[in-house]
Amino acid sequence: MRNTIPLAPEILVHPTTAWSLRAWPPLLWQAAEPASVRFYHLGTRIMMTGDAPGPAAGQTVWAASAADGEAGMAWDWVLIAQGVVAIADPMSLVTNVRLIGSQGEVLTAQESARFLNELVHALPWQREVQRALSAQVN
Repeated sequence: MRNTIPLAPEILVHPTTAWSLRAWPPLLWQAAEPASVRFYHLGTRIMMTGDAPGPAAGQTVWAASAADGEAGMAWDWVLIAQGVVAIADPMSLVTNVRLIGSQGEVLTAQESARFLNELVHALPWQREVQRALSAQVN
């Protein structure tokens, strides 16, 4: 397993495993107006499974400093073709962000997925994963 961890100086350092984000204090954001923050790449893990070479897969972790605390997001990815990586399961993002709906209710994971995936889509995460994969080969 390979791990790359370039940190942005504005972000307090927390453990950068995907599941450690569950221990971060929760942040409440309006779903229709997500906080205007800039996410930074904290690390990408590459995992090869089994004895036979198969497609690379792993996790990538991102964080942002917001006025009300630190936000973190992580997800599994898989290499589906040379130079092409995809989110393994768009419904399984790990985050400490809790989204609030228009009536003040906390959205379920299923209701939050669309908004969280929009945040992920705006990130250069595929480039960071490709960088980690290239570093592993070299």
